[in-house]
Amino acid sequence: MGVPERLAERMSMAEQHEYLRAKFSRRTMIRGGAVTLGAVAGGAFVPGATAQAAVPAARTAPATASVDGALVAPFGRHLAYGTDPRTEMTVSWQVPVAVKKPFIRIGAHPTDLSRKIDAEVRTLFTPAGVGASGNHTQYYVHVKLSRLKPGRTYYYGVGHQGFDPAEAHLLGTLGTFTTAPAHKAPFTFTAFGDEGVSYHGLANNSLLLGQNPAFHLHAGDIAYADPSGSGQTSDTGFDSRIWDQFLAQTESVAKSVPWMPAYGNHDMEAWYSPNGYGGEEARWTLPDNGPDKKNLPGVYSFVHGNTAVISLDANDISFEIPANLGISGGTQTTWLEAQLKKYRASHDVDFIVVFFHHCAYCTSTSHASEGGVRQEWVPLFDKYTVDLVINGHNHQYERTDVIKGNKVAKKLPIGGTAYPETDGVVYVTAGAAGRSLYAFSAPLSYEGNEHDVDSVASFVNVKGGKQNETVAWSRVRYLDYSFLRVDVTPAPKGRLATLTVRGIAESGDQVDHFTVARRAK
Repeated sequence: MGVPERLAERMSMAEQHEYLRAKFSRRTMIRGGAVTLGAVAGGAFVPGATAQAAVPAARTAPATASVDGALVAPFGRHLAYGTDPRTEMTVSWQVPVAVKKPFIRIGAHPTDLSRKIDAEVRTLFTPAGVGASGNHTQYYVHVKLSRLKPGRTYYYGVGHQGFDPAEAHLLGTLGTFTTAPAHKAPFTFTAFGDEGVSYHGLANNSLLLGQNPAFHLHAGDIAYADPSGSGQTSDTGFDSRIWDQFLAQTESVAKSVPWMPAYGNHDMEAWYSPNGYGGEEARWTLPDNGPDKKNLPGVYSFVHGNTAVISLDANDISFEIPANLGISGGTQTTWLEAQLKKYRASHDVDFIVVFFHHCAYCTSTSHASEGGVRQEWVPLFDKYTVDLVINGHNHQYERTDVIKGNKVAKKLPIGGTAYPETDGVVYVTAGAAGRSLYAFSAPLSYEGNEHDVDSVASFVNVKGGKQNETVAWSRVRYLDYSFLRVDVTPAPKGRLATLTVRGIAESGDQVDHFTVARRAK
């Protein structure tokens, strides 16, 4: 039994965990699979002002004696934009054991780290009996930085009592980040989904760093600590320690490139909270401008230069994996339309990129297409002429022709150009970041190895099951590890601004490229 609905509506996630902890004995918790989350409040970086002090809150995880901080090194650093990427950034990291007084140092030069800001600690306790490990406590640390200067590179170091990154022998632990520019300027971003922990994930991360992206989009199924992925407490094989490995694996990129995730079905870890996202809320601090932070913490938007990016939670509308089906009560779709309308009307935004997990259009033999996405969101993508939709879920690379009204509006060969204002929307499945690959029913067709076919037999997940379909929109199919690179080039008003989209294989080879063009405002 969870928190009564009349109480849950007035309680934060941490308060709900505390309620359940008080109500049930430890034996009941372990038998029922409950997991607890504790939190410590922190401050914000305000140049020229004193940061807010960290204030301890009630602890819901078992107390753990801290060790000598000099013997403990932070790991798993990962950045995320705030609501305004020009002035806001969150720096997050992990420590393997409890430490005292965690903090961040930040400045415009590696020898000028005089600004010291207390950090927020979120303690995530997973008891024995939940998944593969014994009692396991994870310590995630976060600092929200605000009032930063646009287009500025900052140096930072994270530490705690006994470990000060400003000391000469620890300067090698420093990281950097760059805020978004105040005006339109060329930039690159990267994207993929379904990474997990593997050699292939590590190899893709190495290639990502070489693209020099301004930010990276992760289209769900992030670490695969829950390999079953149905979003139920009956899922088997869960191991919270996988997150330790994942954040260590991605640190080479995420410590300097904002790592912006959407949540997939494997990210619904049902033991932590009714919506499955209690663990994610401990690990990530994402923009808080979404429609429903209680149920959909992975839904948000931000603008970088001339491009608006919208992260959605397709678990809310998935017929295939219905654990969270309908959890927003329709508020997510209402919010999406409001965002699309706002960005399309903005004189500062040329392109709109939407990313989420479940595929609108894919011919994989495993998951194929999600009917809930086609029903709820595709009509809005058409109405507001979205420029690019990026999905994961299916572990392969597939790219559509230009689609409008659920059918091909224009063929888009490799190297072709789409004009969303008149043509329609291009959809890319980029789910081959690192997990085991799926399969296609049709022959592979990619740059240097093109085998066009008139139609592909596939299916779409609808209410009640799978519905077979024969589709003509599958243009590029590549079956190996890969990611997406997007180069954004602004233009003077009335000229064509472009998104140059490339599929890049783990080998570094280009397997697809096309252009999306739109008249700049």
